Amino acid sequence: MPATGELIRLMNYIDDIATTLRRISASIPAMTKDECAKLAEYIQKSEPSYESVVHQLEQSGKAGKE
Repeated sequence: MPATGELIRLMNYIDDIATTLRRISASIPAMTKDECAKLAEYIQKSEPSYESVVHQLEQSGKAGKE
């Protein structure tokens, strides 16, 4: 099945997210424990979360949508 333009665009967003997470990971050694805790809390409260979107995708796949 060939990828649509929209699917390719969405996959590029995931690449952007991965790039952002690599930048965050690279910054962690320079952060204080307090900064790490605050950033972790901020990420956990972010909505929609990465996990919730993956769950939605998995559920849509199980429903047989194409």
